[in-house]
Amino acid sequence: MVKSYITNQSVIKISMSLSKILGTRSDAASPKRERRKEARPGELLDAALDLFVEKGFAATRAEEVAARAGVSKGTLFLYFQSKEELFKAVVRENISGRFDEWNLEFQSFEGTTADMLRYCMNAWWERIGATKASGITKLIIAEANTFPEITDFYRHEVIEPGTQLIRRILKRGVERGEFAIVDMDYAVYGVVAPMIFLIMSHHSQGACVAVREPLDPARYIHSQVETLLSGLNVRPAATAKKGNPK
Repeated sequence: MVKSYITNQSVIKISMSLSKILGTRSDAASPKRERRKEARPGELLDAALDLFVEKGFAATRAEEVAARAGVSKGTLFLYFQSKEELFKAVVRENISGRFDEWNLEFQSFEGTTADMLRYCMNAWWERIGATKASGITKLIIAEANTFPEITDFYRHEVIEPGTQLIRRILKRGVERGEFAIVDMDYAVYGVVAPMIFLIMSHHSQGACVAVREPLDPARYIHSQVETLLSGLNVRPAATAKKGNPK
């Protein structure tokens, strides 16, 4: 009886001790698992961005994205129903999601419209153009005809709000008497085109420019925006007449 009592008590104490230890470990591990679960969508988007830019949309496989993010293919599809939906989430996370902040900056900007245009082009390069996300633009240009669904999505999520923002800036300049623009629709492309060239050069290892003259983004943007402003600025009547003899 004594031996049985001692044994039973010992077992009980050991069991209680193990329960406390295991319970503590379980409680400590739970938040870690939750953090890991919450981190997965972001990790998947990062992995997808890397692969889309490196390989293109067509060549990127869902299992590759999952493997790079350290999860199973099944886990990826818990968050994103298809590769197309994954691509859309990448665009929203890295590009189109920024338009709200840019529009807020537009509303609170107090400088001249020329300064606003300078700021717009430089800020775009710093936040998008100089990052891996700008490779999505190259992807769209290369694969637009093959994947019309993602092209339409990109047009709706990026191109349309982007051109609307630029149009607002140019319109502000006209309304304040700072710019003289003949065709507002096409003036927008005058701002967009040099930035597209910069993206293509950035993601093509300088194939768009001479090897002996590597493109300096800051210098390039300064040159382009000042050239644009020289053409947009209102000219005094006397100067305009002198510059356009009959």
